Amino acid sequence: MENRWSKEKIWKWYNSRPWIRGCNYMSADCANRIDQWQEYGFEERFKTTEEEFKLLKETGFNSIRIIIEFLVWKEEHDSFLKRFDRYLDLCEKYGITCMVVLANDCMRPKGLEINTLGEQKYDLGYHGGRKLSQHGNLGGMGHHYLDEEENRPLYLKMIEEIVTRYKDDKRIIIWNVYNEVGNSKRAEVTLPNLKEIFEIIRKINPSQPLTAETWTLGKKEISELPEVEQFALENSDIISFHSYDDYVTNVKLIKTLKKLGRPLINSEWLARCLDNSVFELFPLFYLEKIGCYNWGFVAGKYQTYEPWNSVWERYEKDPNIKWDFTKWFHDLYRPNHRPYDPKEIELIKYFTSLADEDFKNK
Repeated sequence: MENRWSKEKIWKWYNSRPWIRGCNYMSADCANRIDQWQEYGFEERFKTTEEEFKLLKETGFNSIRIIIEFLVWKEEHDSFLKRFDRYLDLCEKYGITCMVVLANDCMRPKGLEINTLGEQKYDLGYHGGRKLSQHGNLGGMGHHYLDEEENRPLYLKMIEEIVTRYKDDKRIIIWNVYNEVGNSKRAEVTLPNLKEIFEIIRKINPSQPLTAETWTLGKKEISELPEVEQFALENSDIISFHSYDDYVTNVKLIKTLKKLGRPLINSEWLARCLDNSVFELFPLFYLEKIGCYNWGFVAGKYQTYEPWNSVWERYEKDPNIKWDFTKWFHDLYRPNHRPYDPKEIELIKYFTSLADEDFKNK
């Protein structure tokens, strides 16, 4: 596709900055992404965000991954943009960059979406704060605003507007074009959407690189991926992937993706129950200089310390699966800002300080 960065250009960009490390971020007092971006209750949540950004910096992180919420952009357009700017300003204050996700296939089927602003209810004890989570067996194909005749042009307009507005903004480090392409049984539906969104952004030609990750690679070869994921890899400037698998699988996956000859970023990881741990993977990402964003930061209403519903469903079918339900799934800190495991935070601080020293002395 036109304007894809050359390997030389993306490596020059990647090597000109410190090791990228951070988390997928939502403040602990948000029930979901509507809560994260809407006007209702924003000022209180923004205070929480600043406190957590201080903790992010103390931890040694320098970036966050955030997902835009179309409904808020549509219903509160002007004030949403002001709030988004304030988010970016706060990131800059604490030396944090943003990887911004523009579209997302991790969706519930039609009729199960959250599609109203205002107070956001949540269920206790469930990953994502919902009994009916997209991380479980809900039957039908996930529903997206791009499926709707009325909202499709608006969604594409949102992407065009946001990328154009921030195309030279140094607070944004990467445009994550599409999260988990083809998830929620959407592979065939998403491919033309993905192509159109890439085309829109390439015409804008932002100063930041583009990526859309592979998320099902695991132990497979790239040629075995669904067409939509192969297209994502073939058109990304920097290669991103998701892996909640164990250490050995991650090593195999990294070896496979290195063949593409571009820098790598794991934009979703950490699932302690599934043997995907800070102690093994964070040092691996440091040694390989692979950018990384674990899922979650401070435990809160979104409850991503709970396992996915799909994990419970699989265990209920086969209780002999060797998963450790005594551990938190995601998240690094307790609601009181004490670590879930202090040894994890000590390790993160150690390797982030090593990385900064490496960059200083290069």
